[in-house]
Amino acid sequence: MPVSNASDALSPQQRIRYIIQAIRAEEQYWRERYPILRYQDWLGLGILLFALTGMVTAAGLYYLQLIPAWACIIVAALCASLSHEIEHDLIHRQYFRNTPIIYHGMMLLTWLMRPNTVNPWYRRDMHLLHHKVSGTAKDMEERLVGNGIAYGFSRFIVMFDGLSGLFIRRAILRREVDNFSVQKLLQASFPLASLYFLCWYLFLLFHAYDALFGGISGSYPDSLTWLMQGIDFAVVVLIAPNVIRSACLNFITSHMHYYGNVHNLLQQTQILDRWYFMPLQLFCCNFGSTHTIHHFVVHQPFYLRQLVAGKVLKVLREQGVRSNDLSTFVSGNSWNEEQTARAN
Repeated sequence: MPVSNASDALSPQQRIRYIIQAIRAEEQYWRERYPILRYQDWLGLGILLFALTGMVTAAGLYYLQLIPAWACIIVAALCASLSHEIEHDLIHRQYFRNTPIIYHGMMLLTWLMRPNTVNPWYRRDMHLLHHKVSGTAKDMEERLVGNGIAYGFSRFIVMFDGLSGLFIRRAILRREVDNFSVQKLLQASFPLASLYFLCWYLFLLFHAYDALFGGISGSYPDSLTWLMQGIDFAVVVLIAPNVIRSACLNFITSHMHYYGNVHNLLQQTQILDRWYFMPLQLFCCNFGSTHTIHHFVVHQPFYLRQLVAGKVLKVLREQGVRSNDLSTFVSGNSWNEEQTARAN
């Protein structure tokens, strides 16, 4: 859909204000329609506990051999994606801002459910910086998941293996991002992410070795067998679900955020909502369709973005926000003026 003639007459700041007003008006409509939305703190806590219950239940059923591994992984991945959205809302102080013990308890719980990330208190600083410098070289949060990297082996490693990607890109990030430090990121990842990647790499190495040489080397020591049984269980109930969750999220977010030539909110993100993105959207709470709304109104719970999206996405497109601009897959996320008509 091309940008309308009426919106062409508006300046970028006027378009931005119009979008924000539209989002706020639609939010107000839903809040008036469903009075339960006023209990925002408890809704956030309830969603998080629901997600935790789903993960624990799936793990228990798998342990009792009542469901197969693939079912446990899918359920746990969906639950982990909910916890990611809750963490993101907590970063923006959407729940229990005046009750520190519950607020920080929820922050800790989201980290336990997603142990392949830095701790949420450190990520809070990264994410708030992201909103200030989105689309620039200093946006460490997005650059750590592939934004701005030309397509190739390096980008795939960064998107799908955060630890390896960190070391591959460390020299460039150290040069271009203020206060970037591998040591600080590793400290912010300890101990959960450290244990997560240790178990994941041991799982991959052991089973690769076993597939190639297991028949030759014979049986393994009892201690190693016991260790790998524990790691195999952890992979099914927690590690593999987060591999899927983070891979889907990183793929979507690193393509919907622009990098370079970004001068205002209209240019920071695009809408990714084509049908072929849906399998990925499933494991990141429809992130590609709704995250652009968040860049215009940051203080809004994730479930409200889903509710307002139906009308707001039309407004975003009418006011010049791009959608399904596949040029980001080949341009290193560069925002180019000539792509606007084709993207919409």
